[in-house]
Amino acid sequence: MELNSPQRPFSIKLWPPSQNTRQTLVERMTNNLTTKSVFTQRYGILDTEEAQENAKRIEDEAFAIANQHYEQEPDGDGGSAVQLYAKECSKLLLEVLKRGPGLNGNEEVVASDNTSAPVESVFDISKGKRAFIEPDEAEELLQPLKDPENSFTKICFSNRSFGLGAAQVAHPILSSIKHQLKDVDLSDFIAGRPEAEALDVMNIFSTALEGAALRSLNLSDNALGEKGVRAFGALLKSQNCLEELYLMNDGISEEAAKAVCELIPSTEKLKVLHFHNNMTGDEGALAIAEIVKRSPSLEDFRCSSTRIGAEGGVALSNALGNCIHLRKLDLRDNMFGVEGGIALSKAFTKHAELRELYLSYLNLEDEGAIAIINALKESAPHLEVLEMSGNDITADAVPAIASCLAAKPSLAKLNLSENELKDEGAIQVSKALEGHVHLKEVDLSSNQITRSGAQQLALTVVQKANFQLLFINGNMISTEGIEELKDIFKTSLDMLGPLDDNDPDGVDNDENSDEEEGGDELELKMKSLAVN
Repeated sequence: MELNSPQRPFSIKLWPPSQNTRQTLVERMTNNLTTKSVFTQRYGILDTEEAQENAKRIEDEAFAIANQHYEQEPDGDGGSAVQLYAKECSKLLLEVLKRGPGLNGNEEVVASDNTSAPVESVFDISKGKRAFIEPDEAEELLQPLKDPENSFTKICFSNRSFGLGAAQVAHPILSSIKHQLKDVDLSDFIAGRPEAEALDVMNIFSTALEGAALRSLNLSDNALGEKGVRAFGALLKSQNCLEELYLMNDGISEEAAKAVCELIPSTEKLKVLHFHNNMTGDEGALAIAEIVKRSPSLEDFRCSSTRIGAEGGVALSNALGNCIHLRKLDLRDNMFGVEGGIALSKAFTKHAELRELYLSYLNLEDEGAIAIINALKESAPHLEVLEMSGNDITADAVPAIASCLAAKPSLAKLNLSENELKDEGAIQVSKALEGHVHLKEVDLSSNQITRSGAQQLALTVVQKANFQLLFINGNMISTEGIEELKDIFKTSLDMLGPLDDNDPDGVDNDENSDEEEGGDELELKMKSLAVN
């Protein structure tokens, strides 16, 4: 199905993994727990029964956590859920290895149901195989919604493709329960349908739900374009209490962005607004900026990978100045440039509640980065995450960066990868982070760092009780330097990221990277779980 977005007719999803993949992972973890390795030599080998029990528990718990993440913050293809799934499996597997035989760890398991909505309040048909829904199947699937005693407040129809017949079955059912609905997820629910049919389906769902007082609405992954946005016009026009709106991977062009701005009557209560992966451009950004300007309660704004340049970046930045309650901001993968960075810095002077900031790949350069860093130093006292990778930042900006970092004691994650900080930058950043007890992750990959800078970073973070991962791959660390790093982390090798792309001779190997990318990302993540 293509609506103003011919280049993405049918998206490929990495989540959820197949049952076969999940079982293969359980078997691999079982093998890790029952075979000789550095960890089992130190802590003991589990017998097969205990290993299988632990491996199954680990996989179940990791899947629940990743799946909850995917439902709450979908990213289009499920890539972030895959990463979280792999990370949680690795973490829990390491805990079992270190605990050794004799304890199954059940006392530490927290059921995922405790942190999610009660089962009876959520109606979800997104699990299982991604496929078209025929009218007779729709009748069967939606039967629980016909129960007059049902208490569903959230519906999720994602990952299933509704045709005209199935939509006509759904219409009276949804109309009968819309008064009780608070959260509606219609992401990726028309995949593969011809444009005309898809527009009819969206119109049917829109009229069925018109007037529902929704808290959250997710229309992501539907290649909407302007036609699709207007097909949901009846529903959008009736929304006055929305707190969360997701329009990711929707082909939101300039015209579509203007339509969204035009149709939604009020965003005064809006707290979450996600526009990730669209073709918005500068003109579309002007329309989005108007929405942001009318959203004083906004706490979480994501407008990453939207082809926005300096003009749109300045407009968005000016609008964000009105959002004094902002806690999370993600503008990655746009072309704000120096001008956009300077405008953004002015907005940050008003963001005292900011906790997470993602500004990677904005083409900020030193001037834009320094302006932002200097503004952050005087604001956002509780900042926990700062990402500014791939911005052509050099060692000239390091004094400002170090001064800002020293003023952020709550910092847990720092990503300055793919810049040009060199050893000088690595050393100054290390010193600035010395007193940060909450620090968990640092990424200074691909920064032309050599042995001395890497060693200083390692010595700084290895002593921190809560630290988890140091990424310094893609640098120019000598063979001796790598051995020193491994020695520094000898009692906690899991805290040191991979070093396979390090180039001790300083030769740039990026030209080969494109050929090595691709393949089955999920399988690659699963293979990396081996602990030895």
